[in-house]
Amino acid sequence: MENKNRSIDSQELISYVQIPGSERSPLPDAVKSTPVHPDEEMSVTVLVRRPSVTSFLEMRSTSPFTLAPHLSREEFAAAYSVDPSDLEKIKQFANDFGLSIKEVNAAAGTILLSGTASAFSKAFKVQLTNYEKPNFTYRGRTGPIHIPKDLADIVEAVSGLDNRPQVRPRFQIFEEMIEPHSPLTAKKSYTPPQIANLYNFPQNINCSQQCIGIIELGGGYSPAEMGQYFSSLGVTQPVLTDVSVNGATNQPTGDPSGPDGEVALDIEVAGAVAPGVRIAVYFAPNTAAGFLNAIATAVHDNVNKPSVLSISWGAPENQWTSQAMKAMDRAFQDAAALGVTIFCASGDRGSADGVNDGLVHADFPASSPNVVGCGGTKLIGSGQTITSEVVWNEGPDSSTGGGVSAVFNLPTWQTAAHVPPSANKGSYKGRGVPDVAGDADPATGYQVLVDGHQAVYGGTSAVAPLWAGLITLVNQQLGQPVGFLNPTLYNLSPSSNAFHDITTGNNVTSIKRGAYTAQKGWDPCTGLGSPNGVNLFNALKSLQNT
Repeated sequence: MENKNRSIDSQELISYVQIPGSERSPLPDAVKSTPVHPDEEMSVTVLVRRPSVTSFLEMRSTSPFTLAPHLSREEFAAAYSVDPSDLEKIKQFANDFGLSIKEVNAAAGTILLSGTASAFSKAFKVQLTNYEKPNFTYRGRTGPIHIPKDLADIVEAVSGLDNRPQVRPRFQIFEEMIEPHSPLTAKKSYTPPQIANLYNFPQNINCSQQCIGIIELGGGYSPAEMGQYFSSLGVTQPVLTDVSVNGATNQPTGDPSGPDGEVALDIEVAGAVAPGVRIAVYFAPNTAAGFLNAIATAVHDNVNKPSVLSISWGAPENQWTSQAMKAMDRAFQDAAALGVTIFCASGDRGSADGVNDGLVHADFPASSPNVVGCGGTKLIGSGQTITSEVVWNEGPDSSTGGGVSAVFNLPTWQTAAHVPPSANKGSYKGRGVPDVAGDADPATGYQVLVDGHQAVYGGTSAVAPLWAGLITLVNQQLGQPVGFLNPTLYNLSPSSNAFHDITTGNNVTSIKRGAYTAQKGWDPCTGLGSPNGVNLFNALKSLQNT
């Protein structure tokens, strides 16, 4: 039989150009297996150019809440959707190679194509190969993606040819961290409302008019179990809605140490601190394309209309392609224009972010300047009294992520935060991560119910939904979404006491690796600090009234 998924002849590339930043390499220790079957059905997302929202965001970031309202999703679609003529060119390109248009999100600028591996190989001039790892097999490619020259100014990214697992959840279970001679000899755990109480969250607020979007790239939950959990806390249960992205659905694995743990932690923390809130859970495949489409779907969701998103999945910046990060950051800019606040976990493996190359790494998407990066602390307290709060660091595999981005430049709103140079050689200056923090140490973690098991979970995975719940409370009280929050947070007066400044600890992961230390003010371990919810609301309210 003819091998339709053959190597690409250089002559075929004469009328093609490479997509910048699309180069891929095999995963470490991945073994090249067999060519992908030419008739394998697959889907690929094409990101198409669109009018830029930059000027709107610049205007918005310099105005108080009441003077520059955010765009509605309908207004955004009318002003920033893909040009119909560009869409027609993509449709013609797809037709030329026997590909089908499966879905178009004109506002997000994404087009989902479907077809065979053979057709995609020809269309984008790539060779698709199966790769084997000890625990999974994935479809991969090496080198760049190519597109016809006449589409070079139209297509910004192509995602989905490679379907490797892109990210991992940022949660940890306390019991799994115990090792012989571990310093973790006892644990102090809290329910989410107890943590909210320690952080002085606004109380007795009904959030039924608000919606939190949660991105999940695997696993699932049981509605009955959720009812049981919230009933045990005496908290009004959130109204849960599942949204399928790229065919993924709510599918619990039955393993509380797997992705089910992330799903439960996110829902239970966000729902417990923002009583009665509507929660839309966006289930997508754990691939670069799935992640992008989940965010685009949530941001432009005209039905559920979340005003806050919680993302507890990520990976070191060096494990992403440049085109993938740019595509996701464009979706984050859309969120900022629409008044959607996004919180992202900053990682659970210290300044190295789990990479064993002797360097430090920031975690993406927390390193995007268009999201709020969430770091971790170790919290001790009772009632409304915090007796101790330091940087979470129990060792190289259990400590807060944070550092300096090697991809994103230092934002103007962070220039006065004294972000240090990277600890890596060259000492480059970039976006500092995280922006804020909260309890994340599994030894002082959150009491959750997962797959019938009561457990204590930690990780910066818990901090993203915690902050998402807090800002949902704030949005409800203000009567409008705060939207892109970073410029405002960094310009709050210290006298507002909106944060508990964490000044003790570091995220050192090895004596061989550089790391960062907590200090007065912002630092690359805990950002501006953990929240004082009522004080934060009062500070934002005062800005709204100016």
